[in-house]
Amino acid sequence: MIGKPKTMEVALLQLPSKKRYQENLDRLLEEIREHQDKQIIVAPEVYLTAYDYEHLTTAAKFSAKALKILKQEVDEQIVVITLILEEGDEFVNQAVVIHKHKVVYRQDKVKLFKLGDEDLYLTAGKKKKIKTFEIEGVTYALLICFELRFKELWKQIEGADIVFVTARWGLPRKKHLEILSSALAVMNQSYVLLANSSDSDMASSSAIISPNGDIVMDDTKEVIEGSVDFREIKKIRRYIVMD
Repeated sequence: MIGKPKTMEVALLQLPSKKRYQENLDRLLEEIREHQDKQIIVAPEVYLTAYDYEHLTTAAKFSAKALKILKQEVDEQIVVITLILEEGDEFVNQAVVIHKHKVVYRQDKVKLFKLGDEDLYLTAGKKKKIKTFEIEGVTYALLICFELRFKELWKQIEGADIVFVTARWGLPRKKHLEILSSALAVMNQSYVLLANSSDSDMASSSAIISPNGDIVMDDTKEVIEGSVDFREIKKIRRYIVMD
């Protein structure tokens, strides 16, 4: 097993989704190339297409093509994004973690947001699929937007060093997003890396949150940059033992 590094540099994209899918992909590739010094890059939920329900088939085909391009591009970095994909005659919102030119982890969105009609167009994933996974000695977990509200899912991802939260969270519930993501970091004694959309009706609030509750957040920026310090995780877990 590869041991944990002392730190990892991260970039959280806080970008609006343009109507032209290709513009979004071009911007994502630009950010990946610009932040080669970052080991982790997280994009907002369905950043490439948004929830374009009127053109789901087109969105899914573009997302599948974009995934092939991203796999070619991403080498040593870890890139996290969710995509609208077609599986059989159904559509899913699937998170993919790309590393060394491969998709090393996939997870379909389980908790669909009925207020946004997600349940009318998408098929929910299986709850048991939400679990921790490991890449080169680091334990990760992932929640997609609305899933952040469900405490039983927090239990399923206990032990993660880093929790990715990729979101398209609405502006009216901005405070909820900030409270829940901070609480998750403190409760699970992990880093939470939150990337949320900055569309005009979205909350922004992208943040790097430490297990001690320290927050790096700036709604005026398109990229939130910072680091994960694994010594902080080790220190808080030794200091506050959750047995």
